Amino acid sequence: MKCSEYRVLVVLVALPAIMTLTGCQSDLHTLRDWMAGSFSSADQHLSDPDNYYDIRLHMAPIWKHRNDGSWLYVEQAAAQNSGRPYRQRVYHLRVNPDKTLESVIYELPGDPLRFAGAWKEPARLDALSPNDLVLRDGCSITLRKDRNGTFIGSTSGKGCKSNLRGASYATSEVVIWPDRLTSWDRGFDVEERQVWGATEGAYIFVKDTAR
Repeated sequence: MKCSEYRVLVVLVALPAIMTLTGCQSDLHTLRDWMAGSFSSADQHLSDPDNYYDIRLHMAPIWKHRNDGSWLYVEQAAAQNSGRPYRQRVYHLRVNPDKTLESVIYELPGDPLRFAGAWKEPARLDALSPNDLVLRDGCSITLRKDRNGTFIGSTSGKGCKSNLRGASYATSEVVIWPDRLTSWDRGFDVEERQVWGATEGAYIFVKDTAR
């Protein structure tokens, strides 16, 4: 189910068209709240250490004064090296004109490690603006709300370029619940062989609800 289905309600009860956007914005806020927080794949690692690492994932809202959607600072690190993340991004969650939800992916300018740990102090990014970020063109994730209330999303085709470990492009698939999310990032070479990422299925990140 996409948030565009709120249009049915608008027609039936003759409310202003603005309610369509309100429904989509409500979904966007829910998505942001579910994504924000600290997550761990420790349980999955313990049950299948040969295929999954113990990864820590942190997502913190930033630039809350903006009115163009929601912005999150995102950091991933191996549990044994949590102070030195291997991936740092900024996600822009927004409602598209076709009423789909989208997470637009950006890289930080310069050496991103200077922002390591900023999920605990989001104000450290206040000096930056979207104009300072580097767009990961083709890597955006389009999301839809499923009938059971979860958000399901993925990249599109081969548009997300990657040269990591000989890859030509990368794909991402996510499912988001209130208390957990799954993420399956993979890289493929020009011959469609997977060259990085989990091979047995998505990583399962459980949210730390104590925070």
